[in-house]
Amino acid sequence: MHIKDVDLNLLRLFDAVYRTRSVSRAAQTLGLTQPAASQGLTRLRLLIQDPLFTRAPGGVQPTAKADRLSAAVASALTTLELALNESSSFEPAVSAQTFRLHLSDIGEARFLPALISAVRRQAPSIRVESAPLPHDDIAAALNSGRLDVAIGFLPTVQGTRQHALLQDRYIVLLRQDHPWLSAADASATTPLSRLRQLDYAAVRSHAETLHILQLLQLEDRLRLTAAHFLALPDIVRDTDLAVLMPRNIAQGFAQSGDYVLVEPTLPLRDFTVSLHWSARFENDPANRWLRELVTTLFEAMPPAQTGL
Repeated sequence: MHIKDVDLNLLRLFDAVYRTRSVSRAAQTLGLTQPAASQGLTRLRLLIQDPLFTRAPGGVQPTAKADRLSAAVASALTTLELALNESSSFEPAVSAQTFRLHLSDIGEARFLPALISAVRRQAPSIRVESAPLPHDDIAAALNSGRLDVAIGFLPTVQGTRQHALLQDRYIVLLRQDHPWLSAADASATTPLSRLRQLDYAAVRSHAETLHILQLLQLEDRLRLTAAHFLALPDIVRDTDLAVLMPRNIAQGFAQSGDYVLVEPTLPLRDFTVSLHWSARFENDPANRWLRELVTTLFEAMPPAQTGL
């Protein structure tokens, strides 16, 4: 016998007969006529090749085979009922769920402070785990549930639901007293040819900035390749190195007065930061709550509110 041959209603009938020790009482419980219940029990007996129940005073008595099946059938039916009747709402105030996010190092600095602050207010028992995944692995991780959401500029991630959070652009960050600077250099009219006078630092994991340097034929001006963005501002402040980085993040550093943002018309400079999730979890209440929270916090938020 194969599970595909068994009607779920026959298992419900078996469970009711086992619990009530009566075919007639089981029929009443399930809203069936007694002949329909008897016919269903006959079908199940033929499938399982066991009598399952024998006549006894006041009803029926389960066979040894029925005793062995009863716990597994009851457990399976309970699991199905719980899943089918799962609440369509999510109660963050009492939930202890763990949410897993894809964020780069610069994404953590950009999004985690405000997100965790909001989560702590609304859902104090919830846990958040953030870790970057290779971009090629993100869609599969979202579909499998290993990730709940991914946030970032992820142009190679395909097959996910997406919602645009904000527009950003790459700029050049320099220390405030860099000898290269003049009044005209900090404008969008800075000639791209002048960028060849600078030496650069870049981040290995952010391929877009490396690609821009390649398009500008500035690879030979690359003096430092680091693993993380967040070490670079201190390096820029203490050296003559320049770094390409997102404007939203750079503005936070510039507020200290130690840096200047130069905004030439770079190739590929404009990009969209989006929220990604799997269609499998589109209607999951917890996933929907997290997506709505992220959208409320970050959608079109002015850059001045997002500095480090």
